[in-house]
Formats: sequence, C-alpha cells, structure tokens
Amino acid sequence: MRKFFSFIALSAMLLAGTPHAAQAGKMEVVASFSILADLVAEVGGEHVSVHALVGPDEDAHGFQPRPSDARRIGAATLVVANGLGFDSWMERLARSAGHQRPVLVASRGIHELRNDHGSAHDHDHGHKHAHGVDPHAWQDVANTIVYVRNIAEGLSAADPDAAASYRANAERYVAELQALDAEIRSALAALPAERRKLITSHDAFAYFGRAYDVRFLAAQGVATEAEPSAKGIARLIRQIRAEKVPAAFLENVTDQRLVERIRSESGARLGGTLYSDALSAADGPAPSYVAMMRHNLATLLGGLTAD
Repeated sequence: MRKFFSFIALSAMLLAGTPHAAQAGKMEVVASFSILADLVAEVGGEHVSVHALVGPDEDAHGFQPRPSDARRIGAATLVVANGLGFDSWMERLARSAGHQRPVLVASRGIHELRNDHGSAHDHDHGHKHAHGVDPHAWQDVANTIVYVRNIAEGLSAADPDAAASYRANAERYVAELQALDAEIRSALAALPAERRKLITSHDAFAYFGRAYDVRFLAAQGVATEAEPSAKGIARLIRQIRAEKVPAAFLENVTDQRLVERIRSESGARLGGTLYSDALSAADGPAPSYVAMMRHNLATLLGGLTAD
C-alpha cells in the first residue's frame, strides 16, 4: 500500500501542469464519498465546487484511489472526510498529493458507536474499522447536523470572505434536518414495537436503530468486503425465524444475492432497497441526503407494515 501511495504522489506531480477544469470563482472542495459531498454542497452553495471521490451507488469500503484523484486533491482548497475509519485512505491520499491544509473530519464530536452489534460476520477474518468504531454516523440525522456545523466551520476557515454565507446556509439546512429528524421519529414511533425489526445485507444502520428505536439484524459486518461465515448466516436465519422478523431489505452497495438467500431460507418478506453508504444517481430515488433518508423511511414503512 505504501508503494501504491508513492505512485499516486508521483503521478500527481507529473499531472500538476494539467489540472482539471475548475468553475471560475468557486472554491474547490473534494469529499470522500457522495453523501458527504452533498452535505458540503448544501453548506457551500454557490461558493463551492464539490467533487466526491466515491460517487453515487459506489462502495467506499473497497475504494482504490487513482492518479486523477490525487490531482484533484492537490488542486483542492479543502478536503473533507467522514472519519471514524470509514475513509482512512483519505488522509494518506491527501498527504501523498501534497495537500497543504489539514483534512476536515466531518464526524468530529459525534457520540460514536462501537461495531460490536450483532451480525453474521466473523470479525476475526474480515476488515475492521478503526478501533472497532461504527463509521456510519450519518444514518442518525442528529449526527448529520453535527457534520453540517463542522463543514460550515471548515469552509469558513478556508474561505473567510464567504463565512457569513456558509453559516446562513448551514442554519437553513439544520432547520430542514431537524424537521426531517422529527418526521422520521413520528413515523416510526407509530409502528408497533414488534414491527420495528428487520434484516439488512450489511451492518450500516446501527445509528439509525439507536436514534429511532428500530432493531437491525445484518448478514455482514460494517465493511461490505467482509464475507459472512456460513455458521453466522445459519445463526441469523434461526434468529429471524425465532423472532418473526417481518422483512429483509437490500442495499444499493452490497451483493443482493446474500439477502435474497437469507430471505428465502428464513421466510422473511423482501421489503425493498435501502441506501446506506452512497446516494443514488441524480435520476434515482436518493440523489441527496434528505431524499435518501425519506426514501429509506418510506421503504421501511412499506416493508414493515405489509401483510
């Protein structure tokens, strides 16, 4: 991996004379993945041009940087990462590309969860996130509000002339997120407790579960490249049957065959597709963070209330 990042650094230097086209007058910002890029765009507004290294419907867990990514980062004023071990490659890539400012970690200050919640994954053989921390903090809207305020602070420090605009955009967006949070709480609270449990293909929804009192069982651990063990899957299927879990849900960034197998062997209904680690394309059902959360809520309600 060290040799790979050395190659990235060399490529960035060779390509330094041919930077990608920038939008005139806008601050260049690079975010690690699509959800984070959307938050930056909401706060930055007309003052920023934002690029996500891991785009819509792509999986950040298995991301491999390209020389063009180093070139983008080298030309950017600000680089934004999720942190919590989700995109630990971002800081290494920024250093290799010669980026001069510290990487802004959007999750700074959130109440993190450990990734020891139940799944069928054998953690002795798969990928682990930093210090056993679950990195999917954006699945709780209250955490996303923390992200937004951290982003506003980082943009303001990098571009003081537009600081008032960043703060105003952040407060407008925070109000929208607070309304979204209340909407999700109200809708899920109306479900009977025995209906608020489900199976997903990977363990990305623990923050959502903690915030909104929904129980998620998962076939994989927090990293989608980690293979669940046959023993773990069998144990999960027994649990689904015993607890009468009503529905199983696919995710846009994971192998759908895994959930389909669990659904067929457990008898759980297939409830639809959830967006966990990436937005959809612009013409899809989840092109923004707010749209993603509303889509997931509608999909959950549909899957958990069907007879």
